[in-house]
Amino acid sequence: MTYKGYLIDLDGTIYKGKDRIPEGEAFVHELQKRQIPYVFVTNNTTRTPQMVQTLLSEQFNIDTPIETIYTATLATIDYMNDMNRGKTAYVIGETGLKTAVQEAGYQEDTENPAYVVVGLDTDLTYEKLVTATLAIQKGAVFIGTNPDLNIPTERGLLPGAGTIIHLIEKATRVTPVIIGKPEAIIMNKSLDRLGVKREEAIVVGDNYLTDITAGIKNDIATLLVTTGFTKAEEVADLPIQPNHVLSSLAEWQFDED
Repeated sequence: MTYKGYLIDLDGTIYKGKDRIPEGEAFVHELQKRQIPYVFVTNNTTRTPQMVQTLLSEQFNIDTPIETIYTATLATIDYMNDMNRGKTAYVIGETGLKTAVQEAGYQEDTENPAYVVVGLDTDLTYEKLVTATLAIQKGAVFIGTNPDLNIPTERGLLPGAGTIIHLIEKATRVTPVIIGKPEAIIMNKSLDRLGVKREEAIVVGDNYLTDITAGIKNDIATLLVTTGFTKAEEVADLPIQPNHVLSSLAEWQFDED
């Protein structure tokens, strides 16, 4: 079939850390040329959508409207707003997450916040973990921005937000609400932004545990490209096969879907 909209991962799919994936760039250019709707759906919370837009333009030869970038940070804020538990939060994370939560009107509270939001933090300290743990024990809603245990980079697979979330989950014995892929929260919001029916969309990504499982769990077609996290030799043993598997996005045939 011909897919009418694409939900596309970034790191490991369009680029890998600081390294270009030229076939990923060309794939996006082809979508733009054909005027096929797409949304970049990323579990990365370290950058704002504006920062992602600049990164894509300056380092990866992709100029894209800000509306095409939907991060786990944006989905987290949408979820918090929907819950309407109060406008206080304690955030473990970096600029992209902290700035967005603050700009959404949430005040930092280290004692009794309505929410504890945990994302990737490369300046993580023990004291931050203590603050989050105590707040959750007092009743704060525990939100994990995304479950990624690792991040694919030019250096290799580094610890991801999921690693930090698991640590706090063990310390509190509280199960977090996970926002990012593969959960329904971010996928439903992404489909709304894409403006395409679920059965006419396809998820494109390199990580079976997040990208492809997001499609499988949420009844969206899937395209796994083995340029990042999930390797080609692992595909045969995957519990549920993706709809499509490619070694490069250059192999994708738009007219023969």
